[in-house]
Amino acid sequence: MDQRVKPAPHEIRRARTENPKTRERDLAAQLGVSKAELVAAHCGDGVIRVEPRVNDLLTGLEAVGEVMALTRNESAVHEKIGVYDKVVTGNHNAMVLGENIDLRIFPKIWAHGFAVEKRDGDDIRRSLQFFDAAGEAVHKVHLRPSSSLYGYQKLVASLGSSNQEPMVDISGSVLDEESEAGTSTASLDDLRDRWGRLTDVHQFFGMLKTLKLSRRQAVRMVGQDYAWLLDNDAVRAMFHHAVESEMPIMCFVGNRGCIQIHSGPIKSIKPMGPWINVLDETFHLHLRTDHIHEVWAVRKPTKDGHVTSLEVYAANGDMIIQFFGKRHEGEGERDDWRFLAEQLPRIPNPTAA
Repeated sequence: MDQRVKPAPHEIRRARTENPKTRERDLAAQLGVSKAELVAAHCGDGVIRVEPRVNDLLTGLEAVGEVMALTRNESAVHEKIGVYDKVVTGNHNAMVLGENIDLRIFPKIWAHGFAVEKRDGDDIRRSLQFFDAAGEAVHKVHLRPSSSLYGYQKLVASLGSSNQEPMVDISGSVLDEESEAGTSTASLDDLRDRWGRLTDVHQFFGMLKTLKLSRRQAVRMVGQDYAWLLDNDAVRAMFHHAVESEMPIMCFVGNRGCIQIHSGPIKSIKPMGPWINVLDETFHLHLRTDHIHEVWAVRKPTKDGHVTSLEVYAANGDMIIQFFGKRHEGEGERDDWRFLAEQLPRIPNPTAA
């Protein structure tokens, strides 16, 4: 275990000044601190601590106008430009159901918040950044040239914290999904029976919780009529087919506190090293293909017929990204998406690794 003493806030600020071009995630890793600690160290110097009152944040953001919403995990970054409208508040679950910004939020995970201003030449870049108890990024909101500065400043003032110390209490790392699921005694017959009786994709999480299975454990176990393993290059192939055919897809990237969704066609795919990048007008995605450990095509029953997803997993069992064909509640699955999912390169007779 790393026993290094964490740097003090002034040491973090000095390291940031001395390494202006280093990515914040990389600098935090070099310093042995979380991303939240790196940001907190600058409180009073372009950073204001704000309370992570998610419902107040969501209802206040519409007045800020057009912004860029960013949700990420270790292997994928999902960015959408739009307005926070059609907000549904809640203490356990909250949602934003706008045309461009589409979020599923779990407010209890949000532990730390900051309003951040950074000088960029003659401009000032402003953002709201939120983190979980372990200091991992949950969600960020970046202002754009057309954003309302008045609306932003009013929101920051309303959320401002009485604690502006340049440090945060970090509770330690969060367990990954695979280790958290624990040892399950679920039988194959029980899993297949419950899976076959699903009538809505949203029932899937409850089924896993009842059976004490992680998502990846379930797809490995259920059988190839419901889930089949694909070649890791299937994601790249799916992207190129979707672009060529102008097929609208749904793309989900999330972490424990937030899931962000893109619905619609994708147009511009730019590979760069290990990254696949989608660079469309209101949607950017950055996916690290070298982090892909397994790709599964997964078929779930619903009252409207089977729905097929592509699910991409990291080596620790966490889901990196998930794809569906675009559909609305009450509609059947798109034939072109189902055909594509079923034609992607499979790995025959996989063994559970």
